[in-house]
Formats: sequence, C-alpha cells, structure tokens
Amino acid sequence: MSTGPGADSAPVHKPDTDAHPRTRPGKGTFSSLAIRNYRLFFTGAIVSNTGTWMARITQDWLVLSLTGSAAAVGITTALQFLPMLLFGLYGGVLADRYPKRRILLVSQAALGLCGLTLAALTLSGHVQVWHVYLVAFLLGMVTVVDNPTRQSFVSEMVGPAQLRNAVSLNSANFQSARLVGPAVAGLMIASIGSGWAFLINGLSFLAPLAGLLLMRTSELHKVERAPRGKGQLREGLRYVAGRPDLIWPIVLVGFIGTFGFNFPIWLTAFSEEIFHVGAGTYGFLNTLMAAGSLAGALLAARRGSTRLRMLVVAAGVFGVLEIAAALSPSFWLFALLLVPIGMIGLTVNISANSAVQMATDPAMRGRVMSLYMMVFAGGTPIGAPLLGWVTDTYGPRVGFATGGLVSLAAAAAIGLVLARVGGLKVAVGWHHGHPSVRFVPNGRRESLATAA
Repeated sequence: MSTGPGADSAPVHKPDTDAHPRTRPGKGTFSSLAIRNYRLFFTGAIVSNTGTWMARITQDWLVLSLTGSAAAVGITTALQFLPMLLFGLYGGVLADRYPKRRILLVSQAALGLCGLTLAALTLSGHVQVWHVYLVAFLLGMVTVVDNPTRQSFVSEMVGPAQLRNAVSLNSANFQSARLVGPAVAGLMIASIGSGWAFLINGLSFLAPLAGLLLMRTSELHKVERAPRGKGQLREGLRYVAGRPDLIWPIVLVGFIGTFGFNFPIWLTAFSEEIFHVGAGTYGFLNTLMAAGSLAGALLAARRGSTRLRMLVVAAGVFGVLEIAAALSPSFWLFALLLVPIGMIGLTVNISANSAVQMATDPAMRGRVMSLYMMVFAGGTPIGAPLLGWVTDTYGPRVGFATGGLVSLAAAAAIGLVLARVGGLKVAVGWHHGHPSVRFVPNGRRESLATAA
C-alpha cells in the first residue's frame, strides 16, 4: 500500500516474506514452480492455453473466410471483449467475495463448453458468422469472472514473496502455448479443417479442471474475503482513484490494449492483402510474435522489481516498433520485427500487471485486477472495429501504423504526467559518452526521484 506521494514512481513494495516461510523469494527464473499448487495450476494452464491459441487463430481465419472482411474479424474480437467493458468490474467484486478456486472450477468448465459448441457447429457444416459472433460473446461473459479470479488467485497459491515471479511465469506459460497453438492450428486448417481445432480447445480445459481439483486447499494462503454488501464496486474505484501508482499504469495499458494490440486484424490483413500468403504462413507470423513474447516473459521472471519508468519506456519502444513494421517493404523484415514487438509488448503487460498487483491490498485485488483487465481488454470493442475500419479503408499499413502512433503518444503523455507527479524533469544531454534523454530530480522530492 502507498504511504506517501512518492509511490507513483517508486518501485513496488517488497513483501514481507517472514509470514510465509514456504514461499520465501526463490532464486532463478522458475522459482514459483517449487510450490505444488502453483505447479498444478501452471501445468493445466499450458494445456488449455495451447487449445485457446489454436481456437483463437482458427476463429479469426474462419471469420475472414466466411466474410472476406478484416472489419468482421474486428467485430468478432470486439464481441469477445465487450462483456469485459460492460461488466468487468462486477467480476472483480465476485472474485473478492467468493472462494476463487470454486469460481475457477465453474468458469473453466464453461469455457470448455463454449469451445465444444463451436466445434460441433463447424464440424457439422452449419457454422455461420453469427454463430461465431455469439460464441465469442459468451466466451467474453465467462471471462468477466474468470479473468480477475485467475489473476488474483495466483497470490493465494504462491504468496506475496513469489507473486512477481509467478505473474511472469503465467505470461511465459501463455506465450509458450502461443508458440505451438498457431502453428498447429495453421496445419489443421489447411489439412483437416477448422472444426478439429475447436474440438481440441474444448477438451483442453479438462487439464486445468484436474489441476484445480488436485490442489491442497490447506496450502493456499488465506486472504480475507470481502463480505457481501453495498458499495463494494464504488469502494474499489475510489481505492484506485486515490492511488497514482495504480491509476496511471492502468490508463497506459488501456491505450496500449485498445489501439496497439489489434494483431488479429493486422496479421490477417497483411497475410491476405500485402503478402498474399495462406493460413500456414499466418500461423507462422503468430508463432514469431509468440517467440518474442516468451523471451520477454522469461526475462521479466528474472527481474526482482518493477519500476514504472520501465513500463513507460517499453510502451514507447513498442509504438516505434509497430510503426516500423507497418512500413516494412518486405515480408521477412515484417516477420522479423514481430519478434521484438512480441518481446516489448509482453514487457509492457507484465510490468503493469505485476506493479498493480503488488501495490494492491489483498482484499481489494480482485476489484483492482478487474478494472485493470476491463481497461486493458475491455477497450478492444472500441479499438478493434475502429482499427478494422481504418485497415479496410486505408490499407493494412495505415491501420498498423495508427496503432503504433497512439501507443507512442500515450507513453509520452503518461511519462510526462508521472514525471510531474514524481517531481522529475526531462534532461537531454550526454550520458557515458552517448546522447540521452533522462528523467532527473528537479530539486523537489529527491528521494522519490532516486527510487524512480
């Protein structure tokens, strides 16, 4: 919890590890996996994440095949994230109120049923684009509760000392699946059809369900649950509004998520309209981006602290890389740039996620993370159709560059806001023999500036 005006630019607090000796900070990238409950969670997640990535790539390609429109892909993505925008905060209230493991047992089963439904429609040959829209919306409704619960449940499995490492490993898990899922999906679409990829996704949720059932509840860290009562939603919003170290990272990832993370639209459009390649190569492009994201996640797992300065710089670099990729004259340059885009994009996500989680009181974590996810993912219903229209109207290069420009502008603006709040100023000059742009103390709050 913040105790003074300097929290907005200081590193997140170091947790007290004495209260939970079995989760003292471990050394190494994979230290959280020493905890049995988290190991079960991690193993189940990598299976279901692989299925999810197969379904996500297949869904985008199916919609493009049915409609021939990048805007239709954007609408599908928007429908999947619209419930998060509309109801995301209520999901956080439920996550804080009820046992998280029980919620996850229900939500993971529901996600599996959605996958099996789409598989049945596709394999029977009756699938229409409105079916995909409906299933995408239902997936979004389940995610409203599943996402903040899953995010905040990590702290109950590993404790505060291992939280940052576990958050990074969760992202590495997701990106590892992203390496395999798109490639397998591309091969399956080209060889035996889309329906089988949806079927595998539905069945993959048996793995996390088994992991949750096998957990030892006695080894979970006890977290005080919020009692049922009025005003809990407003309480969460007031809590975030009074914490600059929470609100500004959330605002920044909101801009990045809304405008900079529309890769299903851009990669399908570049594959079809610019480079004229098929589903297999589209899967390959997603795999390259996943490789960069996995590297970013593993690097983040080795870092011991999170600073908002790193978040702002990474967001700016992310925007520059997207603009460079949009202007790439050749397929291979475009493909290679996807690797650092994935790496830096994941750094932005992990830095913001871990900073927000570790600076939040445990009893408020579900509501804060629901707001985080609502802003990060819930902006997609706004950004995806808008960027899909820009892509259809002005071309894929303009659409991709627009996302990069907005991300870069948001990083610059919020960086200046944080510098002003933290008592810093921009210094342009030479540092260690090289030109540099740095934030330095402006004479006030020197201790804060040093922490930043």
